[in-house]
Amino acid sequence: MNIEKQFNLIAEEYDSNRRKFIPCFDDFYKNTTEFIVSNIKKPKQIVDLGAGTGLLTYFWYQQCPDSKYVLVDIADEMLNVARKRFEGIENISYQTENYIHKLPDILFDTVISALSIHHLEDKDKRKLFARIYDSLPDGGLFVNYDQFCAGQPEMDHWFHSFWESQLANSGLTDKDIELWKERRKLDRECTVRQEVDMLKDCRFKMVKCVYSYQKFSVIVAIK
Repeated sequence: MNIEKQFNLIAEEYDSNRRKFIPCFDDFYKNTTEFIVSNIKKPKQIVDLGAGTGLLTYFWYQQCPDSKYVLVDIADEMLNVARKRFEGIENISYQTENYIHKLPDILFDTVISALSIHHLEDKDKRKLFARIYDSLPDGGLFVNYDQFCAGQPEMDHWFHSFWESQLANSGLTDKDIELWKERRKLDRECTVRQEVDMLKDCRFKMVKCVYSYQKFSVIVAIK
């Protein structure tokens, strides 16, 4: 099953379960976003890649309600959940598009993404990062909230087994966990260090991991 079908299948349940799947949910989404926004000039136009149900945009919107947002995702049923979430908000728009091949044809100064880019092969990550760099103005911002491997088999086993034990006690159904295991087959994780190096190779002048908890990290890159 491909990514589009996988995520359309779980669109309606996605938000209700996301907190259960991410043990560091508040730090990962809310607190890290507040930290980042407190240190930057408020963006004019934000593109959310792999936006899904709009969860990451929701936390950015709390901090930057006057910014314009474009939510991009390959799965239109996921974006339909976002459309319901932001119904009546005129500064949020949507594009059903595979961002691997094309970024929105607009002027934007900030790109954000959550738990999406780790589905790409490393060569496609590099191509995407280069395209983002080329599309941003000087001082433009890219923030990737994502999951990463440890780069060492034994430590990867630690991370994964602990994560799975947390899920087993989270109240998720057996079906939820089985679907999660299927989605995990789509993962193409790199390490934080590898991604930082990729971004530096694309000439971002400042690249820093600003949050990390086991598999979940947030990387900031400024052009």
